[in-house]
Amino acid sequence: MEKGFTITYEYGDNLYVNPTNRCNFNCEFCLRHNGSGGSIYTHNLWLKREPTKEEILESIEGRDLTKYRQLVFVGFGEPTYRFDDICWVIDRMKAHGTKIFTRMDTNGTGSIINGRDIAPEFAGRFDMVSISLNTDTAEKYDALCHPNFPGAYEAMLDFARRVKAYVPTVMMTVVDTIPSEEIEHCRKICEEDVGAVYRVRQYIQE
Repeated sequence: MEKGFTITYEYGDNLYVNPTNRCNFNCEFCLRHNGSGGSIYTHNLWLKREPTKEEILESIEGRDLTKYRQLVFVGFGEPTYRFDDICWVIDRMKAHGTKIFTRMDTNGTGSIINGRDIAPEFAGRFDMVSISLNTDTAEKYDALCHPNFPGAYEAMLDFARRVKAYVPTVMMTVVDTIPSEEIEHCRKICEEDVGAVYRVRQYIQE
């Protein structure tokens, strides 16, 4: 594989897609801070350049997709920076008769990034969306995630509520580095306020 150009990579029984390294957050717990230029998933997810939508499609369809449980768009950046291209890829896969459970892992601010409400565009394309909830207040969220614009916490929650109408499964996640009482408060926000599936992710160092 070309160094600095990992488009798709395996982890567990899923195939992951790395469309961009751009991100509008600088989260304290992010694997990007390990400093080695890689991650737990592969030797290198830092891209010398972003792949074209055609290269993404070719990389995915060049795999034996029957081996994987899910196709996950996430990589080493916020995938909604490439939202239009990702939708094009999924539409082309469907046109080719390719069938696989499709998921996006996102920080939930794609509508801000794209300048429009993208939630309806998930319909028929994604089986699942996983959104990083991270913490239980806007103040803590800003301190933990360092978004590059104001109102990110509210934008993320609004997206989570809206996308539920268009995707069969919406999951919200936190990392287990936050206090236990905060984890439980986040559970209430996720399950009672948003109505999503809740998951506490283990923090894994490289």
